[in-house]
Amino acid sequence: MLGLMQEQPLLISDLIEHAARHHGEVEIVSRRVEGDIHRSNYRQAALRSRQLAQALDALGLEPGERVASLAWNGYRHFELYFGVSGSGRVLHTINPRLLPQQIAWIVNHAQDQVLCFDLTFWPIVQAIAAQCPSVRLWVALCDEAALAKLPGVEQVPNLQNYEEWIGGHPSSYQWPRFDERSASSLCYTSGTTGNPKGVLYSHQSTILHAYASALPDVMCLSARDSVLPVVPMFHVNAWGIPYSACAVGCKLVLPGPALDGQSVYQLLAAEGVTFAAGVPTVWQMLLTHMAQHDLKLPQMQRTVIGGSACPPAMIRAFRERYGIEVLHAWGMTELSPLGTLCTLKNQHLSLPEEEQMQIRLKQGRAIFGIDMKVVDANGQELPWDGRSAGELLVKGPWVVRDYFRAEGPAPLLDGWFPTGDVATLDADGFMQITDRSKDVIKSGGEWIGSIDVENIAMAHPAVLMAACVGVPHPKWDERPIVVVVRKPGQELTREDLLDFYAGKIAKWQIPDDVLFVDAIPLGATGKMQKMKLREQLQGYRLPGL
Repeated sequence: MLGLMQEQPLLISDLIEHAARHHGEVEIVSRRVEGDIHRSNYRQAALRSRQLAQALDALGLEPGERVASLAWNGYRHFELYFGVSGSGRVLHTINPRLLPQQIAWIVNHAQDQVLCFDLTFWPIVQAIAAQCPSVRLWVALCDEAALAKLPGVEQVPNLQNYEEWIGGHPSSYQWPRFDERSASSLCYTSGTTGNPKGVLYSHQSTILHAYASALPDVMCLSARDSVLPVVPMFHVNAWGIPYSACAVGCKLVLPGPALDGQSVYQLLAAEGVTFAAGVPTVWQMLLTHMAQHDLKLPQMQRTVIGGSACPPAMIRAFRERYGIEVLHAWGMTELSPLGTLCTLKNQHLSLPEEEQMQIRLKQGRAIFGIDMKVVDANGQELPWDGRSAGELLVKGPWVVRDYFRAEGPAPLLDGWFPTGDVATLDADGFMQITDRSKDVIKSGGEWIGSIDVENIAMAHPAVLMAACVGVPHPKWDERPIVVVVRKPGQELTREDLLDFYAGKIAKWQIPDDVLFVDAIPLGATGKMQKMKLREQLQGYRLPGL
C-alpha cells in the first residue's frame, strides 16, 4: 500500500522560489569584481534567475545541455545556480586556478554551449576561445560599460554582457517540472591522475544534500544567520551553501575575489556574519590580520573548516581568543561534497577541554544520508575502535556512482565509493583521516598530483629519476618538493629545475624545493617506495621556514 501524500519532484527551482516567497527581503550582499559592494535580496535573485532562464530558452538550449561558469562568489553567479539548473540545463562550474589548456580540455569534454565569466578571467577566455568550438555564446558577468573597457573584445566572437543578455527578457517564467533525478550541475575533479573527471549532480542529490547540510549537527543554518561562504562557488557548489541558504532564508554574504585577511574581516564585521566556511589558508590570513590589529568578531559564532586538516593551533585560536566554534569537516567532489562534520555528542560535553579537543581534531561523524566504513586490503570491514586504519568507503544518495562521459569502469566496489583515503572510525562514529592511499598532496585545500610533478621533472634531460612528496607547511598545510637523481655526468641545479616547470603546470603546483640524492628507494617490483623516502626526509624543513 502506498502513502497518500502529494507527489512533487525535488527541484532546484523550488529553492529559489521558496526563498523569494518566504524570505524575499533577506539580503544577498556581494563584493563585486568592479570593487564595490552590491546589495540584492532573494526576491530580486529569483526575478533575475527567471530572466536568465528565458534567455536560455531564447538561445534554444535543450534540457541537459551545459552552461559553464568561470566566476567568483557573487550575486550573478548565484543567479546562474538557479536560472540554469532550474530551467533544466546543467550548470558546469569551472575552477579558474587551472591552466588555460586544462580549462579548455574540460570545456570541450563537457561540451559547454555557453560560458559565463567574471571580468577577472578575461585573459583565460582570450586564451581558450579559439580552442572551444562547442561554446556558442561567451557572456561577461557585467554590464555593457564594463565590457567595453576590456581589451581585445573583437577577438572573441559571440561575446555579450550579462545584463544586456538577460535584461531584455520578462521575469515571469513557469519553471519546468521534470524527473528529480535529472542532472543539475557538473564539477570536475582536480585531475590528480590523468585527466579530470566530471561529477554530475542531480536535482534530487542536491536538494537532499541541502537539507542535510542545514541540520543542527551539521552547519546548523537558520533564518537567524548571516552566512559568508569563502569556499568557492566554482568548485563543489561552495559546499552546497547557496542551496541551503535558500532553504532556510539566511542572509548571504558573498566575498567575490578579495580573500585576503583584511577584506574578509571587513565583510564579516560589517555584515554581522554569524557563520562562515572556508579552508585553513584563508582563515590563517584572517587570524593574522585580527591579531595584528587587535580586532574582534563579536557576532561570529562558528566556522566550518575543511579542504585540508585544520591545525590544532587554529582551532584553539578561534575558540580561546575569539569565542568562535570551529567545526572540522571532510568531503570530496564525488560527495557533493559533505561527508562528515565534527560536532560533539551530549556525552562529550562533560569531558575535560583537552579530551574534547582530541575529538574536534577528527574529521567528524557521518551526516544522515552518508554511510561509511573502513576496510582492510581484503575488503573486510575493520572495527570501530579508533585504531584500526583502512581504506575509507562511502555510499549515499549524494555520492557519485560513475563519472560523466567516463571511458573506464565505474568506480564503485559492491556499491561503495572508494575515497582513496586511509582512516579510522571510533566507537562513537567519529572518522579520522590518517593517510592517503594515493600520493597526492593537498595544499591550501587544492590537490596537487605528485605524478604530474614527477613527469615534468623526468622530462628534463639531466634527470634520471624523480619523486614528489608533500612536506608540512604552516600556512598551506602541505607543499610539494621533488627528490631527484641526476643522470651520470649531468649538471643540474635547484634553480634550473624549478625554472623548467614554468608554463608546464600552475604556479601554485610548482615544487617549493629540489633535493638531489644518489638513489630513490625502490620496491621489489621497481616502484618507488615513498613511505621510505618520507622516513628519510624526517626533520627536513622547507627553505625559509
